Amino acid sequence: MQWDGWGAPEKRKDLSDGMKAVLGQALGVTIRQAPDRVAADVILTPSAVSEGQLAALAGIVGEKFCSTEHDDRLLRAGGKSIFDLLRRRSTEPQNAPDVIVTPGTEAEVAEILRYCADNSIAVVPFSGGSSAVGGLDPVRDKFDAVLSLDLRRFDSLIDLDTDSGTATLGVGLPGPRVEELLGAHGFSLGHFPQSFMFATIGGFAATRSSGQASAGYGRFEDMVQGLRVVTPAGTLDTGRAPASAAGPDLGELFVGSEGTLGVITQVRVQVHPVPETTVREGWSFPDFETGAAALRALRQAGAVPTVLRLSDEAETAVNLATHDKIGEEAVTGGCLVITTFEGTKEHTTKRVAEARAVLQAHGATSLGDEPGSNWEHGRFDAPYLRDALLDAGVLCETLETATTWGNLANLRASVTAALTESLSAQGTPPLVLCHISHTYGTGASLYFTIVCAQNDDPIDQWGKAKAAAGDAIIAAGGTITHHHAVGVDHRPWLRDEIGDLGVTVLRAVKNAVDPAGILNPGKLIP
Repeated sequence: MQWDGWGAPEKRKDLSDGMKAVLGQALGVTIRQAPDRVAADVILTPSAVSEGQLAALAGIVGEKFCSTEHDDRLLRAGGKSIFDLLRRRSTEPQNAPDVIVTPGTEAEVAEILRYCADNSIAVVPFSGGSSAVGGLDPVRDKFDAVLSLDLRRFDSLIDLDTDSGTATLGVGLPGPRVEELLGAHGFSLGHFPQSFMFATIGGFAATRSSGQASAGYGRFEDMVQGLRVVTPAGTLDTGRAPASAAGPDLGELFVGSEGTLGVITQVRVQVHPVPETTVREGWSFPDFETGAAALRALRQAGAVPTVLRLSDEAETAVNLATHDKIGEEAVTGGCLVITTFEGTKEHTTKRVAEARAVLQAHGATSLGDEPGSNWEHGRFDAPYLRDALLDAGVLCETLETATTWGNLANLRASVTAALTESLSAQGTPPLVLCHISHTYGTGASLYFTIVCAQNDDPIDQWGKAKAAAGDAIIAAGGTITHHHAVGVDHRPWLRDEIGDLGVTVLRAVKNAVDPAGILNPGKLIP
């Protein structure tokens, strides 16, 4: 990806005149010209690895797979959180990994970990680079240097068991390549987070990712059947059978571990045949509460689409579901729901009919297939809009949480109020948008998008707002993160969520598999 933004440079977006007008009228933003930025002008802290250490690491993987070059370090200086992107736009010296090492085998990974443990070098596993919560920040902590362990060479379809419906995948495979490899055999993984174009199998597992089709195919941890993990203490292979009573599931220790407990090298996942047919339908509800009740009824009745999303009044009004048209079309009322059904023609027809009956019984009006088609066309491109907004002087960021159906309205109101109060007190009243992106029988996620004018110190500005939102989430009984993971950004609230004993358990596991503490310090574990 780009060093200072999301994705591919050729897909950078410019703000339309209509969008600029909306920003000026609604938020008082004075649009500024984006400055020219050149990677070579960014100042990085000098590499702290010695020539001897560099030679030793090159001896493990080969010289071509060991680098201290400026551009290689800059590309791995963090992920794509707003803090990461604002720092890339700063003229201050940037922290970056001291060396980039790209192993090609598990044996090389194990040898690198042993060497780093013996030489006081922290190790940050890296693949797609799409972390939204500081999970890739090169935190030095007590160590002399930081190594970025690039896993892109673990990029093959290792095995496909068509009878069992499982595939074993290398962790360096990005989402599109996974679908290409499986599609050649008539299968699909069906995991489509917004980061799909660049995020990888390893990242999905390490962060407990949830894709946009989670209503139909589940979260990524639901797909995981087994893992191969290399730790400083040895290699672990989990998932002997589809289900087992042989003690706690050790694989669950590493799904969501964010590279702090081991380096995942292979993931065995459940796959399904490529859908025979797809049906999309948009729906309008008079208000968010009515729409949420309808989604709850769908879930609890088992009439679940593959994709199920509800935008609140504000998000629907600015057409965020079709973000390339913001400011270009008339504002519509109510709340938009998007549904997508996939499967065989017979099964899909039955599910569509059942879901339509439930939605209409709860006051929904059909909008046909256009809203769903428009959303799907641009569903991976919203981060490009955020880059354009940041360059124009607009603060734009997202955060997410989840709770039970009974607590959903309270959590939404609490987080919206906290964000509004914090940013307004800093002189930049925000627009706070929200949608339900993932649903369960007992509850749902809430995904917030926040837009306001930047002040003179946008990092501090968002830091205060994020802290207010985090405190509000915990106080209102939500989870501090539903699918963005913990990283650095959510770490201050993890103890509140799992308790002192939970932290002790995590630290005990960490001490067992990573005695020197070299793996991704400063993340996840308080």
